[in-house]
Amino acid sequence: MVRFLAGIALAVALPLAAYANGVVQSMKDDVRAGPVGQTARTVAVDQRLTPGTAVVTGADAQVVLRFEDDQQVVLNQNTEFRIVDFRYDASDVDRTVFDLVRGALRMASGAIAGRNRQVVALRTPQATIGIRGTDFMVALVNPAYISVLQGAVTATNAAGTVALGAGTFGSVATSAALATAIPASALPAAASTAFSSMSAAAGVAAAGGAAEGAAGTGAAGGAGGVGAAGVAAGAAAAAGLAASTRKSSTSSHH
Repeated sequence: MVRFLAGIALAVALPLAAYANGVVQSMKDDVRAGPVGQTARTVAVDQRLTPGTAVVTGADAQVVLRFEDDQQVVLNQNTEFRIVDFRYDASDVDRTVFDLVRGALRMASGAIAGRNRQVVALRTPQATIGIRGTDFMVALVNPAYISVLQGAVTATNAAGTVALGAGTFGSVATSAALATAIPASALPAAASTAFSSMSAAAGVAAAGGAAEGAAGTGAAGGAGGVGAAGVAAGAAAAAGLAASTRKSSTSSHH
């Protein structure tokens, strides 16, 4: 009987292995989580988070999430973040799709991006962000503002794709407007404050560190530091991954 029950437990666990988890690494003040569309409840350090979960932070709150591929996400205050899809399994297809609904986050890539950059996407109301071994930040202050710390990102929407390299800032006004590079002086106070707060988060860095960022971008940063082939691949990947996830998000976790 014991062997029979153990066999049942193993059979149930195996299909779930493809859907990896995140964990609350550190937090301060009011941080809540729960299934998307349902009541969010207060979380605790080391609490595990699965696809289909929304994480919400209150005033003056901040939380650092770590995923099983060592990817890290910092959520600033007054933020809503959704884990749409996250799979990290050697026997299955890797995939990372997150939604930033409001607020600001910092995202430091992990092993999934190192193995296949085309399966990682951050969706915002203004654009889908594709990454290339990256540590970057996004603040939704209407418009969206982007800060790239390492590596490079692509911002893709109905207007097209723009690449931003390490050390650059960008803005995306709407889902129908092309992203544009901007100087740091053009950042509004809300975005600048959010970026400063998340930059100070302890123990957060992209896998591969500065060397990976240097390989991905030119010294001057900006779109000029990212090859045309990389931009095209990132755009196609971001658009395709976001579209396929929208079609399957209601059923891919069951």
